[in-house]
Amino acid sequence: MEKNTNNMTEITDKLNLPCGAQIKNRICKGAMTEGLADEQNRATTKHVNLYDRWSSGGSGILLTGNVQVDHRYLERPGNVVIEGPQTNEQLSRLIAYAEAGTKNNTHLWMQISHAGRQTPAAVAETPVAPSEVQLQMPGAQFGKPRALAHEEILDIVQKFAHCARIAKDTGFTGVQIHGAHGYLISEFLSPDINLREDEWGGTLEKRAKFLLEIVRAVREAVGVNFPISLKLNSADFQKGGFSHEDAIQVATWLNEEGLDLLEISGGTYEQPHLVGIDMGLNPERAEKRRESTIAREAYFLDYAKDIRNVFNGPLMVTGGFRTSKGMNDALNENACDVIGIARPFCIDSNIANKLLDKDLIETPTLEKTMQVGPGLLGLNSPFSVIKGINGWGQQAFWCLNLIRMGEGLDPDLDLGVFRAFMQYQKSEKNAAMQYKEYRDSV
Repeated sequence: MEKNTNNMTEITDKLNLPCGAQIKNRICKGAMTEGLADEQNRATTKHVNLYDRWSSGGSGILLTGNVQVDHRYLERPGNVVIEGPQTNEQLSRLIAYAEAGTKNNTHLWMQISHAGRQTPAAVAETPVAPSEVQLQMPGAQFGKPRALAHEEILDIVQKFAHCARIAKDTGFTGVQIHGAHGYLISEFLSPDINLREDEWGGTLEKRAKFLLEIVRAVREAVGVNFPISLKLNSADFQKGGFSHEDAIQVATWLNEEGLDLLEISGGTYEQPHLVGIDMGLNPERAEKRRESTIAREAYFLDYAKDIRNVFNGPLMVTGGFRTSKGMNDALNENACDVIGIARPFCIDSNIANKLLDKDLIETPTLEKTMQVGPGLLGLNSPFSVIKGINGWGQQAFWCLNLIRMGEGLDPDLDLGVFRAFMQYQKSEKNAAMQYKEYRDSV
């Protein structure tokens, strides 16, 4: 790795966090759902295989996928869950996971989350949310939620703290609280989902209380010298939802909470801007992103600059970074301090090393990686069904290759979008059946 000898900030530079921890460079492997847990939602050797591979890949930070704080409400079957007392078996599996992901002076941060109303119906027919507002998705994939009681909200706050404490005790070097993408914390922030009239809803200050209480409880659980990150939407990009102005205000309040890194993202399941794909969902409610941010390679960089003006700590942006020039430019424009890269790691675990050593100037995209043919449905199709299959098929392509690496295999670059879509649907159905069978037996 070349050392930066000029006055410019580059991805090779180290970063000192407010808590005192040092990150060896400015690249973070962004969080991606793995689905590698067993039917009991425990970490497995597949996590060890995958993160051993990634910790050799050069990133300063590896963020895990969703680790859930409640086994009843998952983002998907196959999530790791940490709740209640942990058995020696559960702890030993987490320790092995952490050891694999922290090799080569790599930070491994556990992303902790509660899926809220975005819990699939295959996991819970009646999920929970701030209010009884159902997710608008085709195919009855998500049930109508029930509103959480006050006591349940307080309990969830403590579940986040407990999960973070276990992460620290088992060797993870930080945690990230997932407050974005339409999961439970994001739902509390959103005025079109949170219709409560008590202390947890109404004004933005009340809607943000759940988030702030979780951040405070996690900090108390892990102490002042342990990195805490938060993933926050720059906006939901949905009319009536959490707005960019809301995000700026919440970022201002977060200055008092001692965060070590704030990651900026955007979108929800209904408006999945987080992956930069138009799936044709709820177009009448979609808010268009700024032309300036559509034109550049990082989806949320312009929004992050607004938050940079009010937030005093280190900032991370994930989504759409493709070239080392674009990454270094973002750092030197003071738009962010850490560059998040996610999907390219699903097909090249060594991608960070190649960028840092200047062996690569641009990360691979789906179109350049795959054989564009019968397996790839029209990227710009006007038909919502085609858009949906294409969008979820692209997601499946990355996810299935991540799973392959967990199984000790190399990525399959010839996997087409349609074939990926069908394989993924089958695997998720099988995982849901195994999950339900186990839960029904205990």
